[in-house]
Amino acid sequence: MEGQVSIQQQPGGFGGTAATILCCICATPIAPNPSNTCSSCLASQSDVTRGISTEATIHQCRGCSRWHQDAGKWIGCELESRELMALCLKNVSGLKKRKNEGGGRVRLVDAAWVWTEPHSMRLKVRLTIQREVDGGTILQQSFVVTFVVRNQQCVECQAAFRQGSWKSLVQVRQRVGHKRTFLYLEQLILKHGAHRGCLSIETFKDGMDFYFPDKGKAARFISFLEDVVPMKVKSSKKLIGTDDKSNVSNYKYTNLVEICTLCKDDLLFLPKKVARHIGNISRLVLVKNISNVIHVIDPLTGQTGNVESEAYWRDPFRPVVTAARTRLTRYVVLGKDPVYLERNASKRSVSKKQRSKLALITAARESDLGENDSQLEERSHLGYLMKSGDVCLGYDLRECQMVDDEAEEARTNGKFPDMVFVRKLYGGVATGESDAAKKRVFELQRLNVKKGEEEDRKRGKKGKKDAEMENMDEEDFMQELEADRDMRTRVNIYKSTMAVTKDDANDDGGENEEDEDDQKITLDELLDNLVLDSKPDAGDGADLAGDGADKIQGDLFVGEGERAAEDKLSYVGRDEAKNMQAKDVATPVAGNVWGKDFMDKDGKFL
Repeated sequence: MEGQVSIQQQPGGFGGTAATILCCICATPIAPNPSNTCSSCLASQSDVTRGISTEATIHQCRGCSRWHQDAGKWIGCELESRELMALCLKNVSGLKKRKNEGGGRVRLVDAAWVWTEPHSMRLKVRLTIQREVDGGTILQQSFVVTFVVRNQQCVECQAAFRQGSWKSLVQVRQRVGHKRTFLYLEQLILKHGAHRGCLSIETFKDGMDFYFPDKGKAARFISFLEDVVPMKVKSSKKLIGTDDKSNVSNYKYTNLVEICTLCKDDLLFLPKKVARHIGNISRLVLVKNISNVIHVIDPLTGQTGNVESEAYWRDPFRPVVTAARTRLTRYVVLGKDPVYLERNASKRSVSKKQRSKLALITAARESDLGENDSQLEERSHLGYLMKSGDVCLGYDLRECQMVDDEAEEARTNGKFPDMVFVRKLYGGVATGESDAAKKRVFELQRLNVKKGEEEDRKRGKKGKKDAEMENMDEEDFMQELEADRDMRTRVNIYKSTMAVTKDDANDDGGENEEDEDDQKITLDELLDNLVLDSKPDAGDGADLAGDGADKIQGDLFVGEGERAAEDKLSYVGRDEAKNMQAKDVATPVAGNVWGKDFMDKDGKFL
């Protein structure tokens, strides 16, 4: 029957003919092919998926939610993501056959995620493959591969549960009486994820300790600190053990990072050499903000300058007045007049931007209202922010005692202004409301830290007093964020429940009037979707080394199939997955019978 050939007339045309043969199994007339078999019989007798595993095991760390890749490497992947799909395909044996193996080369056409129960510890992928059979005919078949998820601790999580498992310690210290700098540094660490890879974090009165499993991660963290704060580092190492036969030694490394003692809003009296070096600026300046350099500003003219970290550590100087709550005085603005300066203290022309911000402010101390008519007039770089009735903080230099002898002599001789304005107050803090902190429209995320041994020993009145000081420092830091837009751009701030209420009220109330105050916090700056747990930074993986630990937390809030759609991957939904077969029937590929996609330039099969 195989040799029986019939010739039939082509429909519609000029006497054209086409030869057909009978299938060697079912005797159905078909076009000639190398197997002399129709597609249905060929598909029923051939199994395209032979040699390919339909079950595999994949390991996930329960602590940091990372997935095991190979050779002790762990990567962070979201569920239904392209990265996790690539990791699963690597664990399917038989997809990549070697040239000396039989069965023909396998070609992967499509891979789609299949819905599974959230707590089933299973991942399912539907694969569609093509394989050449019987001399050139290509069949296509779809089947489901099930991956069993097993829990296995990664190396970093194992080290986190062992005592003394750290290899490198970074001790960050600042010799000041407050923690506002560390609160700001904590927000920078959270935004840039610099704490990833850290085993644990301990806090002390004058700093924080970061424990790392190896020297490289500690060096990366120190490099981050160099980019955000002026600092100097001193390193040491301690021998733990040595192997004389292999000449291998085990060390523990300790790095002491000291941050400069200058903080935001501190009042400085610069040395003559430093003031001349940064543009001949006035020696009496305010610290505008702190980054890898120290940004200062003249409060009377608005002239700015930068003190490099190397210049500071070459000849350190301390502030004459620190920005402590006890040193700041509350003032009420009574009026202002614009001031136009042609030249500043350095005898240079004033820029138009600085010139428009200066104003002569008339203010009175809040404690003097109702008792006397004492008023003060002074120029300020914050003049463009002020209007009558505003409350601001400043230094009263008439009654202030300077720590520097030269600065104290200049103040006594009347070379200093009577007052220096530091920042404007907003919201309930300005009106003196007792629950102003609760009505604040933004909130911050915190690191998951534990107190050191010295902090744990403090109990009773001393411990209560330290807790009150920490709350005061946190409130002062929140006020600094409210009054500085540039500072807010460098950290992540989130909407509070009060912000959501105000947002709805603004939608109903219409447009607000324009305001010249560009430092005031707006709802557009706030981020959404912050879930605060009982513990700060509770799922962020701060105490574990997880490159993707932050991403994993978002899986609980992503809808079914949304993550796969973002990566342009196919997804089989819940209803379709329940009725789906584990393996479909193989079908021949139309238009590709002779397997041209499997041939090279010479016409030979790959």
